[in-house]
Amino acid sequence: MNKVVTYILLFVLFLMLILIRFYEDVLFYDPYLNFFQNDYLYIDSPRREIAKLVGFTTLRFVLNTIISLAILYVIFKDKSILKFSSIVYSMAFVVLMLVYLYFVINPRQEDYYLFFNIRRFLIQPIILILLLPAFYYHKLKN
Repeated sequence: MNKVVTYILLFVLFLMLILIRFYEDVLFYDPYLNFFQNDYLYIDSPRREIAKLVGFTTLRFVLNTIISLAILYVIFKDKSILKFSSIVYSMAFVVLMLVYLYFVINPRQEDYYLFFNIRRFLIQPIILILLLPAFYYHKLKN
């Protein structure tokens, strides 16, 4: 793939991640957006529709995952990295979603900070931020 095309693809893919974040309040149902922007350690958990919340959180995770996998493939052009990353994302989704559901169903003020961080891994491309330097380092070592 031509370097110019690669850079354009990366620009478009990163722009898509930015747009998901920028329009999150319009695209996704998430009562925790405003909750965590306020002084959440001292207020009660917001009212929420659990099925709708889980569905939109899953949708956001899937969108971020697809774009992140595309970014990894464009950068490294290695299907084994793509397969490994898919496994990491799948396992992370299962574990994080179970913990997320626990916190959504059983909200306690003393757990809000941990809940905030678990939720962050689900709705933001943090796994990509972890995988990019790891694969780059792995590539340099080989």
